Amino acid sequence: MSSATVFALCAAALIGVGTYGLIVLPHPLRKIIAFNVIGSGVFVLFGALAKRGAGSGFGGDPVPQALLITGIVVAFSATALAVALLVRLIAASDSATLANEAPAQGSDDATKH
Repeated sequence: MSSATVFALCAAALIGVGTYGLIVLPHPLRKIIAFNVIGSGVFVLFGALAKRGAGSGFGGDPVPQALLITGIVVAFSATALAVALLVRLIAASDSATLANEAPAQGSDDATKH
């Protein structure tokens, strides 16, 4: 098994775990983290492609490496923006969800049954 295959399998695993977390986890912060895991899988895949596409005597193809570095910077800034918006949402609504109605607190319906 070559190193490119190992990197491709790791990238597929990261993308799969991130997609699972994005679908299953309800909390917005966990969704942000799951989205970052998907991005990490894509970055690993780009890194493997950069190494695989290298010419003779070069460490790697510079175009995918430049895309990789740019993608990391954009992902970091997008994550910072998403977390800042989430903090603002929590401060404004005292809830981390986007539901229209807040969940009932101290409801007596559960004790009547």
